[in-house]
Amino acid sequence: MIADVLAEAGSRMDRAVEAAKDDFATVRTGRANPQLFQKILVDYYGTPTPLAQLASLNNPEARTLVVTPYDKSALKAIEQAIRDTPNLGANPTNDGNLVRVTLPELTEERRKEFVKLVRSKGEDAKVHVRGIRRKTKDDLDALKSEIGEDELGRAEKELDALTRAHVDAIDEALKRKEAELLEV
Repeated sequence: MIADVLAEAGSRMDRAVEAAKDDFATVRTGRANPQLFQKILVDYYGTPTPLAQLASLNNPEARTLVVTPYDKSALKAIEQAIRDTPNLGANPTNDGNLVRVTLPELTEERRKEFVKLVRSKGEDAKVHVRGIRRKTKDDLDALKSEIGEDELGRAEKELDALTRAHVDAIDEALKRKEAELLEV
C-alpha cells in the first residue's frame, strides 16, 4: 500500500520534471529551435490549435526558422500568432507560401531577462513537486491507522528522498539552461 502511494508520487514528480524541461526548451537561446514554437497556439477557424499541428517547422540556418503551413489559408493566422508570442522577439515574414522567422541576436540584457524567466519557471516546477509531496504525505497520514508509526516514518523518509531527487533534477536542468543562455 505504501509502495503504491510512493510509486504514484514518483511518477507524478517525474512528469513534473519533464514538464519543467519542456518549459525550459521554449525559452530561446541564441539559435532558432523548433521547440521554441512548441507552445504557440494559432487561432485556426476560431479554435486555438498548436502550431505543430498546422505546419512543418524547418531550421535552415542558425537564426532562421521556416514554417510551412499544411493549409495556406492559415498563413496570416500563423504569422500573427508568432508575432504576438511574448519573449520571442521574432519578426515573421510571409511570402504567400511559407512564413520565414528570423530571430534577432540576443543582447546581454535580454539574456539576463531570459535567465530570470527560466529561474521563475524552475521555481514553479519545484513548487509543483513540493505540492505533490504534500498531497502524498496527506495520503500516507490517512493510512496511519492501518500501517503504524514506524512504517509511516520510513515512508516519509523515502518520500523526502524522492522529493529531494526530483528537485535536484530540476535544479540541474535549470543550471544547464542558464549556461546555454549565457553562452555567447
